[in-house]
Amino acid sequence: MSDVTVWFNPACSKCRTAHGLLEERGVAADYVRYLDVAPTRADLERVLGLLGTDDPRAITRTGEPLYAELGLDGAGRDALLDALAAHPILIERPIAIRGDRAVVARPAERILELLDDPPV
Repeated sequence: MSDVTVWFNPACSKCRTAHGLLEERGVAADYVRYLDVAPTRADLERVLGLLGTDDPRAITRTGEPLYAELGLDGAGRDALLDALAAHPILIERPIAIRGDRAVVARPAERILELLDDPPV
């Protein structure tokens, strides 16, 4: 088991770059294909806490066509979290988690921030 978990979409170039950066450094990670197994609302809440924010837009792909189709621009926090859980394509990627910290790895090099300190 690795101490790094990455919410991963293999079709995403940023995800593939983040994967390569971890491999170059010899870091084994668990890659969760979140489009296949969608995070629960509790998972989303936990990640927001690890990111140090309460705002689901921090992990929302607001440019995704489905975001507009669902009329989420003016949505409140609860509605947005429900939409992310129901439609994981709306979740920004990659999201990397280590210990009590997480980063949205955009740019992909942000994933290296998690390697600076040991996990808590």
